[in-house]
Amino acid sequence: MGLVVGLRRCSRFERFEMLIMNKDDITEDEAIAQLWNFPCDFVFKAMAFADQNAEDKIISVINQFVPGYYVPKLNPSKKGTYIAISVSFLADSKQQLDEIYLAVNNLECVKVCL
Repeated sequence: MGLVVGLRRCSRFERFEMLIMNKDDITEDEAIAQLWNFPCDFVFKAMAFADQNAEDKIISVINQFVPGYYVPKLNPSKKGTYIAISVSFLADSKQQLDEIYLAVNNLECVKVCL
């Protein structure tokens, strides 16, 4: 459920910017607390090189922080060079998400985390 501006939905980042711009006395941590209700369902997305078994490596990293059985959604690029990987899990905190993003981003096979 997102905030509606005009006729389109806003992303969490846009809502975060609006909170920060509209209130001088709000801290970044308070703004984050208003946007995220942890624990929450989260979809982690990354783009990786398709030929390096990236989905297994990404799942392995996520399992270090959020143990469980995950079935990633895979979407290869038209030429087959890259693969988009989406993994859903229950996130406990912003710190946990930050750690997952940093760890996955450090994998050689990962081009970008979204």
